[in-house]
Amino acid sequence: MSTAKVLPLAKVLPPLEPEAVAPCCPSLTERPLTSDEAERTAVMFKALGDPVRLRLFSAIASHEGGEACVCDISDVGVSQPTVSHHLKKLREAGLLSSERRGTWVYYRVEPSVIAAMGQLLIRAAAA
Repeated sequence: MSTAKVLPLAKVLPPLEPEAVAPCCPSLTERPLTSDEAERTAVMFKALGDPVRLRLFSAIASHEGGEACVCDISDVGVSQPTVSHHLKKLREAGLLSSERRGTWVYYRVEPSVIAAMGQLLIRAAAA
């Protein structure tokens, strides 16, 4: 039985402000990840490892203007409190930013997040 301590996502990676989002790590083929890089990367992939979260992330990323009101993306087959829970997990992983406008919350996937995740998965160019 493992005795590894599991930290909540918010303790491992606090929510990021949009301007603080930067590539987390080098390409997986560039060099082995450090312990910190692997931890941060695992948090992002763990957050996207749930089908509902992946659908929400995709709905926001593909929405016109790159942002979506929670009222536009709630139809993913789960209750509104569950949608809110999943959006919170995506924010805690640094994958979304949010802004309250009146009674609605708008979510945005920053282009730098998409670029950082893509960079992580591309093969490093041959020298």
